[in-house]
Order: sequence, then structure tokens, then C-alpha cells
Amino acid sequence: MVQDKLFLPGLRKLDRLVRGGFFGRVLSIRGEFGYWVFEGDWQTGQRPSWNYRAADGGGITCDMFPHWHYVLEQIFGRVTAVTAHITTHIDQRWDEEGAPYRATADDAAYGIFEIEGGIVAQINSSWAVRVYRDELVEFQVDGTHGSAVAGLRNCRIQHRATTPKPVWNPDLPSTDDFRAQWQLVPDNDEFDNGFKAQWELFLRHVVEDAPYTWDLWAGARGVQLAELGLQAAREGRRIEIPELDR
Repeated sequence: MVQDKLFLPGLRKLDRLVRGGFFGRVLSIRGEFGYWVFEGDWQTGQRPSWNYRAADGGGITCDMFPHWHYVLEQIFGRVTAVTAHITTHIDQRWDEEGAPYRATADDAAYGIFEIEGGIVAQINSSWAVRVYRDELVEFQVDGTHGSAVAGLRNCRIQHRATTPKPVWNPDLPSTDDFRAQWQLVPDNDEFDNGFKAQWELFLRHVVEDAPYTWDLWAGARGVQLAELGLQAAREGRRIEIPELDR
């Protein structure tokens, strides 16, 4: 039910672009999330040890797939199918007392999500990756009329009218500064804390009966995607997502 990422500046700008028709027809989404979580032996881990124990409810799939579900559903459309490869890259870690333990929960999930309208989203989530991007999570959206790269704070765009035409030649060094060819989307608004913004909408819903879409069913759909993602990985197949019956 907590869908705080939707209220952060980068994703609000991305949503604005979608609603404004910037992309034309959206083709694909590529997401990268994660960072290196230290094992806990020679440097203290920056996440709690229970995150890596399956019996304690740990695992990056159950943590992050519900987030990806509401981002995809609310901005682009209903998620209709999932394919996933889920693994534990680092199988031994050290807890808060410095004792070694076996990591039994997944620390990386590589998902493919199909969205109504033919959109394909690929999102990698990992606690065993080193960051080479501007933010800890970024989404690149490509459409027929333009593309965008959105993080939690910033969003950059490239319209088809300003898209360069690079030529593939592995024998020569590239002279293109590809990052410089993108335009920063302005704030054009004041952005409050994401949790606070959602709480305010919920309270208005309770008191004033204002519309509210981030309800128990939205949370259930996120959990459903995580469970089906785990199943898809176990069985090595694509799984269609049935619509939940209220």
C-alpha cells in the first residue's frame, strides 16, 4: 500500500512526460537498481542481516518487485506477465555481531515484465552490484517520439528531432558525448516528501472521500507480482498475471 516512489521528483516528471504524450508510443523500459551491500566481515553491511535470510522474510524479490509493480502499473499500464531469473550471488555474510551465517535469500533478481499495449520492461535489482549511474535507481523509457532516463530526483530527455545518428565503427574511438545530448527536465513544481504526500492523500480520502487508488488491492497486486516472479524463476518459464478478483 506504500507507493512512495511515485511521489518522488524523477518519477513525477516521468509520469508528466507520459501524460503529456512526449514518448508517442512507449516501446520499452529498462531499469537498473541496486548497490554493493558489504558482506559484513571486513566492512559492516549497510543492510540488516535478516534481509538475507529466507526464513526471516528476506530477499530482494519480495522487497523490490512490489515497488516495480506500482511504478509500472501507475505510470504505464497493467502488468500482464512476468519472467525472472532470481539468485543468491553471495551465499555467506556476517551479522550485526560479526558472526558468519549462510545467506539463504535472493540478493539479485533479473525481471522481464510485460505491460498492456505491448510494452516490455526489463528491471535488474541487485545488492551485489557496484553503481555506475547517476542515481541508485534509473529507468530508461524509449518511445517512438522520444526517450527519457529518470532517477528518483532527476529526469533527462531526448526527443526524436534531436536524436543523433551515431555510426558503429569499432576500429575508431567514439567522439560522441552521449550524455551531453540529453536535456534536463525542469522541476516546474515543488516536491514534498513522498511518504508525506501519500499520507496526505490518504487522510483526504478518509475525511473527504477523495479518490484514492493506492489501496489494499494495489498492495495485493504488488505482492502477487513478487510471488509469481519467484514462481517464474523456480519453474523457468513465463507466467501470465491474472487480474485479482475483488
